[in-house]
Amino acid sequence: MANEVHAAPPEEASMTSLLRGIINDLGDLIRQEIRFARTEIRSDVRKTTRAGAVLALGVGAVGLGVVLVALMTVFMINELSNNYVPLWGSFGIVAAVFLVVGAGLSFMGYKTLQKSNPLPDQTAQSVKENVEWIVNSK
Repeated sequence: MANEVHAAPPEEASMTSLLRGIINDLGDLIRQEIRFARTEIRSDVRKTTRAGAVLALGVGAVGLGVVLVALMTVFMINELSNNYVPLWGSFGIVAAVFLVVGAGLSFMGYKTLQKSNPLPDQTAQSVKENVEWIVNSK
């Protein structure tokens, strides 16, 4: 309340009101920043949700396509072999190919994960150096 009457001398009253104004402005600024951050987060969540839904539909369509191509390959093997390879054998051949490819990809992924280090080594080293510097500076 800027129009309040104080018993203090005018110089102190003006300093007090100036500090009160700065604190109020700072509070307003923080509230506006929080409101802006909430709005931005809501917008980002909406965009991410939409993108996730489209991605899920795409993955579903690709999955269905892979199943249909696998079935087509089974029947194609059976047909091209003039029924020499029974239908169950055709399914076995296609399943074996999928198992070999899947095992190979899984092994490659496993090896890649073993080589990767999720910890920030450079940041840890820099923090260690900073701590050593602070300890040694005393």
